[in-house]
Amino acid sequence: MTFPSKLETDRLFVRPWRSDDIDDLYELCSDAAVMRYFAQVYDRGETELFLEKLLDRQSRNGFCFDPVFEKATGAFVGFVGLNRPGLSKPLPFDPCVEIGWRLHKRYWGKGYASEAAREWLRFGFEILKLDEIVAFTIPENIPSQNVMKRIGMSHDPQGDFKHPSLPNDHPMAMHVLYRLTASDWLVSKTHAL
Repeated sequence: MTFPSKLETDRLFVRPWRSDDIDDLYELCSDAAVMRYFAQVYDRGETELFLEKLLDRQSRNGFCFDPVFEKATGAFVGFVGLNRPGLSKPLPFDPCVEIGWRLHKRYWGKGYASEAAREWLRFGFEILKLDEIVAFTIPENIPSQNVMKRIGMSHDPQGDFKHPSLPNDHPMAMHVLYRLTASDWLVSKTHAL
């Protein structure tokens, strides 16, 4: 599978990861404010392993959580994209494709996550012909849940789960699940026209 040749919005563009993106990714993943809803802040070595994983998923799937840049400045904003989770223990709703994002705090509040995520949903449903896309986070991560709602996803309380990569008693083990089906996306897209 090949990377989408043109994935862009009015203000943003996406391209595949490269090994020289390590400094940008490290700056993002080592920021405690950016990582406050994740189990840990990454050090340089952990960021290098994460980039290797992203490059592998990009190669295998043709997509992953890909780097996003501002068109006006060329600046690295963070990443947004689709992902096929490859955890050591399966998620309760596997197999699935998730949508996710992580942006530098200087780009928060600009609508960039929603803007890029909407384009990824279009790619997922129109090009990949997916039946459903999911998203999940911890209950305290209200900013990400707000993005999920803005892009048309709905909370599935029956699907809330404890993340299999974390111990059951970990304070971030509990996750909320959001879903969007291709048919619901098509309805919302039609109403937006």
